[in-house]
Amino acid sequence: MAGSLDVTVIAIGVAYPFLVYFGLRTLPPGFVALSLVALLAARAAFVSRKSSRDSFPYLIACIVVVVLAARSPVIGLKTYPILVSLVFAAAFAHSLLWPPTIVEQIARFREPDLPVEVNSYLRKVTIAWLTFFIINAAISAATAASGSLRLWTLYNGLISYMAMGVMFAAEFLVRQLVRRRLRISA
Repeated sequence: MAGSLDVTVIAIGVAYPFLVYFGLRTLPPGFVALSLVALLAARAAFVSRKSSRDSFPYLIACIVVVVLAARSPVIGLKTYPILVSLVFAAAFAHSLLWPPTIVEQIARFREPDLPVEVNSYLRKVTIAWLTFFIINAAISAATAASGSLRLWTLYNGLISYMAMGVMFAAEFLVRQLVRRRLRISA
């Protein structure tokens, strides 16, 4: 049961821009905004099962969306992708200030015996992801401010995911080069 709820909450988060797009075409903006708050609350509950500290950003997002939606439901709805990018950016920035970085934690989880020489590379990858999320939040904010629901949906529902995929692929390729270089020099 919990596994299917997890998948559902994640799927709704990924499909969110399209749900907003089609929801605003058929439902009142206030109803769709209320649904967003329910989604954020579900994500907070999903994350808090693992760590109550990690659910804090989603609770902040709920408050921000409620405040914005009270002024303008459509603006409140368009805020969610911006907040998600900013939450990720904050997490990556936090890990840069208080290591180990998120990327190092993931890498060492997969390969606990990584040499210390990779830390510089892992820090650069963390900075690259931090930069990505800040730029993504800025573009998402620009599409929200544009007034075009189609442009907002296209960027937040497709282009940003494609950009993230390119980022993952590029990092994977660079990682292979770094691995080869470390093996040759070792």
